[in-house]
Amino acid sequence: MYELMIETKFAAAHQLRNYGGRCERLHGHNWKVVVCAVAENLNEIGLAMDFKELKDNTNELLATVEHAFLNEVFPFTEINPSSENIAKWIYDGLSKKINTENVQISMVTVWESDTASASYYE
Repeated sequence: MYELMIETKFAAAHQLRNYGGRCERLHGHNWKVVVCAVAENLNEIGLAMDFKELKDNTNELLATVEHAFLNEVFPFTEINPSSENIAKWIYDGLSKKINTENVQISMVTVWESDTASASYYE
């Protein structure tokens, strides 16, 4: 089994509804996103997948939230834009674009600060 990992970032603001603390107020983060994919086999030139393809697909998805107020972007209009929910949203979006019989998104980790992150995997 092979594992690939890319790292990228985006900047966005959010508010955690019904949180009862400071994070309920409007604030922003420079989010770091780590995407992992796994593959059982390599292609004819020895790659599981081109890193550029993985990063381009991730950045295309993140463009919808770059410098946005996440609470106004679906599905965060209905669910809290927590690190956990953001990680799952990225995982689900990339899985639809990337997953094949050989390559699957395995985990997405979202860092909201240098010391706090949430991951989603199935």
